[in-house]
Amino acid sequence: MTGFLAGFCVALLPVLAAGFWLGRRTARPRSSLGGLGTPVEHATFQTLHTATLAAPPLRAGLTEETARRSAKRLRTLLGTDALCLTDHESVLAWEGVAEHHRAEIMGRLAGPLESGRGEAFPLTCDILDCPVRWAVVAPLTVDDRVHGALVACAPRESAVLVRAAGEVARWVSVQLELADLDQSRTRLIEAEIKALRAQISPHFIFNSLAVIASFVRTDPERARELLLEFADFTRYSFRRHGDFTTLADELHAIDHYLALVRARFGDRLSVTLQIAPEVLPVTLPFLCLQPLVENAVKHGLEGRTVPAAGKSHISITAQDAGAEALVVIEDDGVGMEPEVLRRILAGDTSPSGGIGLSNVDERLRQVYGDDHGLVIETAVGAGMKITARLPKYQPGVHPDGGIPRV
Repeated sequence: MTGFLAGFCVALLPVLAAGFWLGRRTARPRSSLGGLGTPVEHATFQTLHTATLAAPPLRAGLTEETARRSAKRLRTLLGTDALCLTDHESVLAWEGVAEHHRAEIMGRLAGPLESGRGEAFPLTCDILDCPVRWAVVAPLTVDDRVHGALVACAPRESAVLVRAAGEVARWVSVQLELADLDQSRTRLIEAEIKALRAQISPHFIFNSLAVIASFVRTDPERARELLLEFADFTRYSFRRHGDFTTLADELHAIDHYLALVRARFGDRLSVTLQIAPEVLPVTLPFLCLQPLVENAVKHGLEGRTVPAAGKSHISITAQDAGAEALVVIEDDGVGMEPEVLRRILAGDTSPSGGIGLSNVDERLRQVYGDDHGLVIETAVGAGMKITARLPKYQPGVHPDGGIPRV
C-alpha cells in the first residue's frame, strides 16, 4: 500500500507542475483567495483536487464511458479550450469547443500512435471565428504499448502547453497502468479460486460419493442426509458470484464438509468448534478456510502411515480480537518439515503436501496486506496449527463484492 501511494505521488508531481503554470495564468489577488494562501498554493490545491476527481474513472481503463467522465477534469487541469481522448480507432470523448475538428485530429494521429512520441500541429478550418487553431498530441502509453492519445486544442502555438499536455498524459498513463494491474490481479485471484475448486473436486467428490453409496442399502435415511450435505457443500464451493463471503457461511460449508468426512472415517475423527458469535458476520475471501480444514484432515487422518494408529482431533476456533477476528485451525497429525512448508508457501514445490496453503496465504496478503498472511506452526510428528487474522473492516471487502484495490 505504501509503495502504491509513493508511486501515485511521484506520478502526480508533473501534474502539479502543470498546476503551477495554471496558477500563474489564472492568478487572482490574494484577498480573493480567503484562507487558501498564495495564488500558487491555491492553484496547487485546485490541481490536486481536480486530479483526484479525474483518477477513479481512469482506474477502470480507457473506454468511451471513462474517457467521458474524466475529460472535463483533464481539460480543467490544462486550461485549454478543448480536449479529447482517443484510442487507435476514434475519438472516445470530446470536451470543449470546436468538435468539428474530430476527423482532422484522428487523421493526424497515425504517426504519434505508432511512434509513441508527442506532436503539435496547426489545425485547418474554414470557420473564421473558430476558437482553436493548434493541437498538441500526447500519446497514452502503458508498458511500451500506446493505448490512445490525449489531444489538447488551443487558439495558438504554445511550448508551455506542449510540456503540460505531455505531463498530464503521463499521469493518465499511470492511471491506465494501475487499471491494467487491477485487472491482472483480479484475473489471477479468479484463476486461483478456480484452481482450488478443481483441486477439491476430484479427490473429495469421489470419496464422498463412495461413502454415500455404501449407505444406500444399509441405511437409506443416512444416505439421504449425506447426499443433502454433499449438495449443499458443492453448491457453495462452485457458486459463481462474489469473491467474498461471511465467516458464518464459510463455517456452514465446512460443517457440511466435515459431516461427509466423519461419515467416511467414523469415530477416528473428532472435531471441536469454538466460535464467538460476534465474529460470524466478518467478511473474508471466498473458499479461504475450507482448504485449511481439508489440509488438517489430510495430515490428521489420511497422512498417517498406519491408519489404525489412533484417532485424530481437529479444533477450529474463531475469536474476537478487537479490530480483527482470529481464526485458528489445528490438527494433531503428521505435520511437516518447516523447510518443506516454506517451499510450499513460496510456490517452489508441489502443493500436494499442503492443500491450498499457498493459495490461501497469497489471497489473504493480496486482500489485506502482507502482514495478514497465514501463520503456520508445524514440525514432523507435531501436527499443524494455522492462524489467520481477518480484519473486521477492510475498504472494498464485503459479501458478494468484487476484489478490492489495496
